[in-house]
Amino acid sequence: MGRILERANAIAEESFVTASGPGGQNVNKVATAVQLRVNIYALALPPAIFHRLTALAGSRLNQAGEIVIDARNHRTQDANRRDARERLAAMLEDACREPKKRVKTRVNRVGKMKRLAGKKAHAEKKSMRGKVDL
Repeated sequence: MGRILERANAIAEESFVTASGPGGQNVNKVATAVQLRVNIYALALPPAIFHRLTALAGSRLNQAGEIVIDARNHRTQDANRRDARERLAAMLEDACREPKKRVKTRVNRVGKMKRLAGKKAHAEKKSMRGKVDL
């Protein structure tokens, strides 16, 4: 995981744009919002991690194969840069974590009988709700 994150930080490109939101008049003068772009093909990830990352990225993944993270929550460039890097690290960490396998369960004979008895009782109750035939 550490190697992947180092590689991602090395190839990540940052661009700064003017942000809306908090900052007063400063927001109109200074480009504080950060757009962090990382090319997922340049990361050379194993196939399993690559597919999990593409699923996690969702709409942040563009046609060029770049994950674009937009950070504009803070008033300063440095804080937004840190926020974008942390979000990228969290996404990569989640992609590296292998999901637990689902263990199939099987209903035993007694459980199956109880379920069928319940269904039978429910069907009988419903059948009594029909029109009355005199």
